[in-house]
Amino acid sequence: MIKNQIDPLVIVPNLKFRLSGVTSTIIALLPIQNELMRVMATGPGLPKTIPHISIWKIVFLSRKTLRIWHARRNIEMLAGLIFKVIFRSNLKLIFTSASQRNHTLFTKFLIKKMDYVIATSLAGQTFLDVPSTVLMHGIDTKAFAPPVDKTSLKESLGLPKGILVGCIGRIRPSKGTDIFLEAAIRVLKSEKKTTFVIIGRTTEKYREFKNNLEKKVKKQNLEERILFLDEVSWQKIAQFYGCLDLFVAPQRSEGFGLTPLEAMASGVPVIAFNGVGAFNKQIQQNKTGVVLQNKCSEELAKAIKRLLSKKGLLAQYSENARKHVVQNFNILTEAKSLIKIYKQLLKNSVV
Repeated sequence: MIKNQIDPLVIVPNLKFRLSGVTSTIIALLPIQNELMRVMATGPGLPKTIPHISIWKIVFLSRKTLRIWHARRNIEMLAGLIFKVIFRSNLKLIFTSASQRNHTLFTKFLIKKMDYVIATSLAGQTFLDVPSTVLMHGIDTKAFAPPVDKTSLKESLGLPKGILVGCIGRIRPSKGTDIFLEAAIRVLKSEKKTTFVIIGRTTEKYREFKNNLEKKVKKQNLEERILFLDEVSWQKIAQFYGCLDLFVAPQRSEGFGLTPLEAMASGVPVIAFNGVGAFNKQIQQNKTGVVLQNKCSEELAKAIKRLLSKKGLLAQYSENARKHVVQNFNILTEAKSLIKIYKQLLKNSVV
């Protein structure tokens, strides 16, 4: 058995190569948690600065010490069960659920095997059949902050001058990319100094969906006003938020949804749809942004036009947005709350 004073008491798996909201959460949380407790990640796709343990080493950790396995995906719940049941690892299993839909039978089976379940919103909690605690995500407000010089930042990233309206996320119907694009076309009929940017990757399954969006842009001769950019690495994503003047979260469905918080922390007002993720809890209506009742391009276009046309409104919302996230969604609060849960499960173990 491996016996080392720096062995983790909490193991946070990230069993996915691509950048996702879960990966972003782990990257932001873990360094803070590690200052409070011995927390390490395992799995691919994480920066070298994150405290890490190779997944094969977990089998050889001492069974005398009780540890936490904190999963956020099905594959991670399953892996935790394999370690606990097959390899007899001394683990307490935690699952954080961001989903706001009915779980599959397999997911329900896995969740029932967990020792502790966390929901990221009250809405998500209603889809759980087991006792759970609600703990909303926080944001690293140092990493996501307004730039000193937005104009220079835009220039350095090769983005156009003038007003920039953007959305960030995978390009697919559930993310509402088509709603955003159709609203952009409507707005650009009258707004001549505005550019719209869509940042995100497209999987092969949705390649045709993206191609159709690009055809619409070309048909309207708006190739220089509606831009498609590939997925941005986690190291650079904060810079792209900082370039935006207005952020749109056009999702039709979402778990929790970090993007509005990341935008607001960067001093960028947000427009989103009601009933999606935790957006209505994140955004202060007509203070830090706008939450729309109907998921349609017409209503979205009207909201964008209103915010762009009223002098000083974007600046006012921008200031409010930053203050709101710093005061109410600071990642330190989330980190401390999780540490408290870990210690509760570990009971009398040495921390």
